[in-house]
Amino acid sequence: MVFCITKLLKKYLTNSNIMIKKTFFSTIFLSILVANSLFPQSAERKFKGFKDFKNQLEVYTNDGKYIIKAYNHKIIETSFIPENESFNKFSYAVVMQQDKTAAQIIENNKYITYKTNGISVKIEKSPFRISYYFNGKLLIAENKGYIKTDTSEIINFSLDKNEALFGGGARVLGMNRRGNRLELYNRAHYGYTTHSPLMNYSIPMVLSSKIYAVHFDNAPIGFLDLDTKKNNSLNYETISGRKTYQVIAGENWYDLIDQYTELTGKQPLPPRWVFGNFSSRFGYHSEKETRETVNKFIKDSIPVDAVIIDIYWFGKEIKGEMGNLSWHTDSFPTPKKMIADFKKLGVKTILVTEPFILTTSKRWDEAVKEKILCVDSVGKPFRYDFYFGNTGLIDLYKPEAKKWFWDIYKNLTLDGIGGWWGDLGEPEVHPSELQHANGGADEVHNVYGHSWAQLIAEGYKKDFPDTRPFILMRAGSSGSQRFGLIPWSGDVNRSWGGLKPQTEISLQMGMQGLGYMHSDLGGFAGDLDDTELYVRWLQYGVFQPIYRPHAQEEVASEPVFKDEKTKKLARESIKLRYRLIPYNYTLAFENNQKGTPLMRPLLFEEPNNEKLITVSGTYLWGNNFLVSPITEAGLLSKKVYFPKSSTWFDFFTDKKYTGGKEYDVETEKNHIPVFVRAGAFIPMVKPVQTTKYYSTKELSVHYYFDRSVKNSTSKMYDDDGETPNAFEKGEYELMEFKSTVNSEKLTINFESNNGNYKTKPATRNIELVIHNISEKPKKILLDNKKTKITKSGIGKTYWNKNDKTVVINFDWTGNEKGDKKTQRRRISRWFFA
Repeated sequence: MVFCITKLLKKYLTNSNIMIKKTFFSTIFLSILVANSLFPQSAERKFKGFKDFKNQLEVYTNDGKYIIKAYNHKIIETSFIPENESFNKFSYAVVMQQDKTAAQIIENNKYITYKTNGISVKIEKSPFRISYYFNGKLLIAENKGYIKTDTSEIINFSLDKNEALFGGGARVLGMNRRGNRLELYNRAHYGYTTHSPLMNYSIPMVLSSKIYAVHFDNAPIGFLDLDTKKNNSLNYETISGRKTYQVIAGENWYDLIDQYTELTGKQPLPPRWVFGNFSSRFGYHSEKETRETVNKFIKDSIPVDAVIIDIYWFGKEIKGEMGNLSWHTDSFPTPKKMIADFKKLGVKTILVTEPFILTTSKRWDEAVKEKILCVDSVGKPFRYDFYFGNTGLIDLYKPEAKKWFWDIYKNLTLDGIGGWWGDLGEPEVHPSELQHANGGADEVHNVYGHSWAQLIAEGYKKDFPDTRPFILMRAGSSGSQRFGLIPWSGDVNRSWGGLKPQTEISLQMGMQGLGYMHSDLGGFAGDLDDTELYVRWLQYGVFQPIYRPHAQEEVASEPVFKDEKTKKLARESIKLRYRLIPYNYTLAFENNQKGTPLMRPLLFEEPNNEKLITVSGTYLWGNNFLVSPITEAGLLSKKVYFPKSSTWFDFFTDKKYTGGKEYDVETEKNHIPVFVRAGAFIPMVKPVQTTKYYSTKELSVHYYFDRSVKNSTSKMYDDDGETPNAFEKGEYELMEFKSTVNSEKLTINFESNNGNYKTKPATRNIELVIHNISEKPKKILLDNKKTKITKSGIGKTYWNKNDKTVVINFDWTGNEKGDKKTQRRRISRWFFA
């Protein structure tokens, strides 16, 4: 967030008892583990028996018991309960209920097998060992299993020697994270570039190149050791809590992520305006400055859908005022009118909030009186110093605190606020001695941001049930996506080194269920004024989940304050972003339904290609775009690998590339390298100033013809952009575009479920653009009626010789309201007479 928060915090934290304690803990934790792990408790674990319950298997040992249950035929959960301990059933992450999967138990003298028609568990009686299989293939096995030392509890597994490992949250370590010891402690890393071992999202989850995942279902802090000793081992280490994990399997990467997000919850579909452009910086100091900025976007014809106001909305100074949580009317004299005026323009107002209440803030006495704060060992409000001042922390696990905090959100939402930014929610400073209602700081630290997002999401469901919330959060955990949480990659350095790892971070987080991970476009930390860097970052932003330039105010983050050349290039990127909303909104729908990330590693395309395991500099944007951002200054060309599963076309020039090869692609100043899959349909609209004016009434559908693609299908999802659960309510339209190619002709079918919603056009004017047509068609039929082919740009149907495109314009009229019949249009183009 703020340039001086972490930068200046370094001096404070380095000298603080809190930070010293954390550092001491990490060091001692490691050294004791090394010493004590030589004598693991599990070495003497003996099988004692088992019992088959209706929906789970219990296995008894000399030192405790295992509870094993299948959620379905691809997910199985194992919990170990040490002797004299009780089982804690509560999970912050898991929401899935067991289905009616039939599990068969087979026993012989050596083994017990708990088997579904997909995933199974094999329990070896002596020596005691638990192994997991999917479709008969070994996934992973406990080695020493549960181990307890003086300082930690560990679950130890064996790995294959060649499998690559992903996960552990947001970090910059390379795509294959095997060989790293990952601390599980959400913490901001101010100004990071090409290496960051610990960031704001620490997710206790490991994914394997063998296409399975292990999710450790426990909140307290700890570590994931991904084979740092090079002995083919995986260790989950924690200070306390549940010894519960789920093994998740999939037929492919998409299925694996679908299963995981079924387990932990699917991301709700965000409001459509979220896929537009944001005006944001640290920060707008006044209502006058904010109004002038929004008006400048309109004057310069640069689309914008939201303005984000940082900490100055509640105070004039950086220090001493956090926790006021009400308008500073000296700086913002008419906030309600400002919000209303912006709304008329189609611009949402977003406010930042933090969970810290300073002792110098206007609400300190109220917070103490209402008992909403975390406490010390004797029950008094826990006070401590951090950069902004002397503070307390809101205890999100107290019902009275949740109500108090939500009432603030509720009242401001009633005033017209369109969304929320939750900052510093790791929490940024969180002393171990501090007590929450449900445990110590270290027991809930990693789920604090998760619980904060839950508070807002549940508040909206209760008090604003007809509104999709926007919840931007700097920290979260497993399953946070189900609350609609939008993560970002923290206070990245404003440099080429800061831009370079952004694809890795977003790809990794998408694999872990948080598909909206994105960066502060242009970079945040520092005052580097590099227009080439700025433009390249914004060009990449067209193909990342959220388009939000944001930075410290020393160098403007908004394109409207750039020189004319930079502004022009930025405008082109932002308008392209708006043109692609139909495609991008459909990606969001896919994420909502299947958990599919918007940004996808090339590994998804070729899972057996080991060379792609480490690739993050080129990625898939949805199924049909291949994107390769420019992350070096002055780069004249870039090597790009094209997945072998397809032929590819340059999105801007239509140049054709054969899949399975690497090409040296020349760069252009006005865009980054972007390619389209042969056979793809890309729906687009004309750009608008704001999505208030968005409509699919005028729809351009680009089809990328190639004779090698005999059949292809693409979909486009549409609804009113604001109704929660529109799909589940039937208030949507799902269009399907299909192509069939044979030796004589190309046939394209347009179909729609003809669903209804309040903004659905009665008639669509379709412009179908067919790319890669080198010869004039002999004839074209529209619904089996021959249509006249004219010269380029003349009439409704024409062939453009220079562009090698055929353009067909037609009207697509929906049936009467309430009629659920499918609409169809067929276009046939003959290659030969």
